[in-house]
Amino acid sequence: MSNAITKTNFSFPGQKDLYVGKVRDVYNIDGKYLVMVVTDRISAFDVVLPRGIPYKGQVLNQIASRFLDATADIVPNWKISSPDPMVTIGHFATPYKVEMVIRGYLTGHAWREYKSGKRTLCGVPMPDGMVENQKFPKPIITPTTKADEGHDLDISREEIIKSGLVSEAEYIQLEDYTCKLFEKGSQIANSKGLILVDTKYEFGKKDGRIYLIDEINTPDSSRYFYANGYDERLQKGEQQKQLSKEFVRQWLIENNFQGKEGQVVPEMTDDFVSQVSERYIELYENIIGEEFEKAEIVNVENRIETNIRRALQQLK
Repeated sequence: MSNAITKTNFSFPGQKDLYVGKVRDVYNIDGKYLVMVVTDRISAFDVVLPRGIPYKGQVLNQIASRFLDATADIVPNWKISSPDPMVTIGHFATPYKVEMVIRGYLTGHAWREYKSGKRTLCGVPMPDGMVENQKFPKPIITPTTKADEGHDLDISREEIIKSGLVSEAEYIQLEDYTCKLFEKGSQIANSKGLILVDTKYEFGKKDGRIYLIDEINTPDSSRYFYANGYDERLQKGEQQKQLSKEFVRQWLIENNFQGKEGQVVPEMTDDFVSQVSERYIELYENIIGEEFEKAEIVNVENRIETNIRRALQQLK
């Protein structure tokens, strides 16, 4: 279990800076390219847990890479290449400060708001008489601000345009791309016996052109249900069978941790880390529909750095 990559600190030619997120290490090369290393770090309740999960980075990177390729006919995206199982290299685009969240089903945050009596979310009306996990008549877009610090906040279409975060013409385009991406993602999920419940897309702008950026349709940014038994569980008022990292959150809750002040992260044993790794591989095989091929994990950092340097050399 010692071969999980939880930190990188490379130095590449032309490197301007390094952004370390909860899961990703992102290297800015000359303000032209981004090198995104998807590490094996895992976070829950806004806390990065103390141990990495072997193969998690590979799982997330390869799912996102596959979906970027599958949707390139809908909207240009930032990806140039994926020279390593844990790496994507792409165009640097200035991000819009909103995330486009799209929901096909009443669940999660939307359900909590609905249950409290609200019938609008981000200015979008939700029908009366719905139950948890029920499908909306048509998907709804509920954007959030992309916060530099702290939590993202719900915001309406009107507020986004009025505040100047995005122009009206560009926001209409973002909505159109979001709906088409969600439709394509849903079709792919359905072909694998899954339901794409909700997800978020991020966009940026480069040379006057809108690009899809960051990850897409991964279990860390999306929620999936198993299609088999969905209707029966809905009619019985039972929880849906999910394909996400929710099982990690549940384990933490059962061990008295929800990221609150004074709480201590429970010990992550080798056995638990191994279980989480196996679950992420299961996620990959269900979403992609292919057997997961484990990358070599001896001298992983050397492998990653060598592959990145070779790919950057080819971009010159």
